[in-house]
Amino acid sequence: MKKKLHLLILALLSVFLFISCGGSKETTGAKAATKDTLVVANGADAKSLDPHATNDAPSSKVTVQIYDRLVEQDENMNIIPSLAESWEQPDDVTTVFHLRKGVKFHNGEPLTAADVKFSLDRMKSSPQVSHIIGTVDKVEVVDENTVKVITKQPFGALLSHLCHPTTAILNEKAVKASGDSYGQHPVGTGPYKFVSWASGDRIVLEANPDYFLGETPIKNVIFRAIPEATNRTIGLETGEIDIAYDIEGMDKERIREDKNLVFLEEPSLSIDYIGFNTKKAPFNDVRVRQAIASAINVDDIISTVYKGSATKANSLIGPKVFGHSDEAKAWTVDIDKAKALLAEAGYPNGFKSKIWINENPDRRDIAIIVQDQLRAIGVDIAVETLEWGAFLDGTSRGDHEMFILGWVSVTGDADYGLYPLLHTSCFGGAGNRAFYDNPKVDELLTKARNSNDQDERKALYNEVQIIVQEEVPLYITAYKAQNAGLQKYVDNFKLKAAGHHRLYGTKFKQI
Repeated sequence: MKKKLHLLILALLSVFLFISCGGSKETTGAKAATKDTLVVANGADAKSLDPHATNDAPSSKVTVQIYDRLVEQDENMNIIPSLAESWEQPDDVTTVFHLRKGVKFHNGEPLTAADVKFSLDRMKSSPQVSHIIGTVDKVEVVDENTVKVITKQPFGALLSHLCHPTTAILNEKAVKASGDSYGQHPVGTGPYKFVSWASGDRIVLEANPDYFLGETPIKNVIFRAIPEATNRTIGLETGEIDIAYDIEGMDKERIREDKNLVFLEEPSLSIDYIGFNTKKAPFNDVRVRQAIASAINVDDIISTVYKGSATKANSLIGPKVFGHSDEAKAWTVDIDKAKALLAEAGYPNGFKSKIWINENPDRRDIAIIVQDQLRAIGVDIAVETLEWGAFLDGTSRGDHEMFILGWVSVTGDADYGLYPLLHTSCFGGAGNRAFYDNPKVDELLTKARNSNDQDERKALYNEVQIIVQEEVPLYITAYKAQNAGLQKYVDNFKLKAAGHHRLYGTKFKQI
């Protein structure tokens, strides 16, 4: 009898809990009307909130809420005003920016041209991000609201590069006051102000009531660091998370099928690629690289690894990037051609090699598929997984043979997508981990970088992409899509092609 009574109590308690929890799920729309905090799940914690100290995606997703730049890009990658309300170019190397008046930093200090000069000069001296504005020679203050940026040579991608998250404008007084701890006490002009940071767990921001475009609707934002993709999805399902970035695998379908959730997916500026150390045999022979490119069936990678959330690539830069070539050709599978190329290169029976990856699960799966496919032409690839730091150090030194890595053309311009990965001045850690060396490509990239004629730049980049697709220092697996899962009551959230999604204007709606 006691056992039956105990079970009855448990059953009634379960019903009560179900009604209580279920009720909160059913009334999420009503609660959205009074909710004032947006919880965002990031795949990793930020490294620093000093935009000049790091160039990683998790940090940028937070810093773009805190800071503004001189100019921004709209959803069509067009350059639009931000802290600079207008600009002109009196000559090939000079751009004059006119700042908005009345803009204040979060500490109450007014934005001045001196802050812009301080920020860009500071960025130029940072080993982590100086390459982004490496062509800038000097920055001059004309008056309190006017600043002049002078490049070493004409630089057609200057405005696009000034849209990069790391070109954020800082307050000189705040930076000097915080010293080495500035990355934990950021001060910007952006729509959200920094509140607190529990390392490895969460970063808390609050709305800036004095934002020059008007106060954003949601008063508080919490960025949660949740490395496991499935846990980010579970957080959405339980209502703990409002927006989750980078949904993976079968979790996409779970979100699509949940009536309380929305799944967003759009093209990005990201690629994954298989790189070859072109300074080491056998990959110093273009025929070997072409043979491997002819043996890889990228459709298997797109369907198995990306679950269809990617498209076949014909170049290092995707269609949304300025300068993308429609003439460069994607590689197609031709096993007979691959075997003939290997025989011609002196490897009729194939060869053994190693491919390096880091702990990224997608790259592991790509490596396993490629390992299996290359057996068809006698190439035996051992997959080696390295810790991220060791991977970067080793590929910077050139210790590797093959490797898998990714790149994001953050600025939306071909200069950022091609120059670092292909130019000989960028060997190793700067981006050219294939150690690709082609004087013609160097010449074309330099000429395109130093031109202000956008039509000329397009033609030059077109030629580069045709050459590089033929010589295959890098084999592009696909143009990747980006995604996010969100609660149905989250309104006006937009994915940004470069991946650093701004939350200004995002709001809650009643459903």
